[in-house]
Amino acid sequence: MTFRPSLFDPKLFKIARPAIFALDSETGHRMAISALKALPSKGARSSASRPGKLAIEVAGLNFPNPVGVAAGFDKDAEVPDALLGLGFGSTEVGSITPLPQSGNPKPRLFRLVEDKAVINRMGFNNSGAQAALTRLEARGNRPGIVGINIGANKDSPDRIADYAQMARLMTPLASYLAVNISSPNTPGLRALQDEGALTELIDAVIEARGAAATQSLPPIFLKVAPDLEPADIDAIARIALDKGLGALIVSNTTISRPDLRSHHAGETGGLSGAPLRELALQRIRDFRKATGGAIPLVGVGGIASADHAWERIQAGASLIQLYSAMVYHGPGLGAQIAAGLARLMKRDGFANIAEAVGSE
Repeated sequence: MTFRPSLFDPKLFKIARPAIFALDSETGHRMAISALKALPSKGARSSASRPGKLAIEVAGLNFPNPVGVAAGFDKDAEVPDALLGLGFGSTEVGSITPLPQSGNPKPRLFRLVEDKAVINRMGFNNSGAQAALTRLEARGNRPGIVGINIGANKDSPDRIADYAQMARLMTPLASYLAVNISSPNTPGLRALQDEGALTELIDAVIEARGAAATQSLPPIFLKVAPDLEPADIDAIARIALDKGLGALIVSNTTISRPDLRSHHAGETGGLSGAPLRELALQRIRDFRKATGGAIPLVGVGGIASADHAWERIQAGASLIQLYSAMVYHGPGLGAQIAAGLARLMKRDGFANIAEAVGSE
């Protein structure tokens, strides 16, 4: 089957979806990356990614609209400009680790079609820092916000040192650095969310960022899990504020299992998509309360429509990100949601997105 770039239109993607879903999930994902590579690398960017009433400033960065691509879709920084050209206001590549790693054994990515969900246990599979650096350096001075999500190698004897190394390497090329300590698919990684370990980690990343060969220092975003206790939320919020982080990305996949209908429901790994929506929304509210609105939040998890995005923004998210919804609707969904947000903002009488943040 030829997967033409035009199929990224949500309506056309819906027609092609049965043929795409006949393939295993990981093959389908690679086809999407290949199709994005086929898009023109130069030319006019989508009107949805040009500054306007949807523009918002977060951590000193000017986002043309609040709809971004979550980490995990473009693991190796292969198609950031193609995604921006489809109308996303930003994209986050990675997670990228210092050394290449193959990740967990296949199969490791599962569509839960009946639940509009995905389970993955990918395990930070990526081609490593050097391959990503080569691609990102080749972008030159192209416009657009490209965050770089950094991680640690599974077998690393010193994971904090891995994050520090990645921060030093990626600082000159990142619009922002996203520190991912919330994947459930690298054993022991979520332990870095504990207060003492998190403080040590953030200090190491800040120091490494300062040692990078660049005068412009990108803000640091921290990506957290949805499976947190109230005390964890308070501790993370306190550290984020104390260390001057640029934003919190709320949240990664969940290890919980709400009622699911798919025969893949018993697979191990992180659950994303529609079943995560309410939990991720509640975590935005929790972190909004814990931080007093003093640090920007990025809402991720189960967002598949403009209404979902608007709900997350009104709960306290300055930005939102998509991934699993694109499995079911295609990467053209970003521009569709951005257009819907513009209508909702006008309907509810807000002059700009910033006014709507936390307005519920």
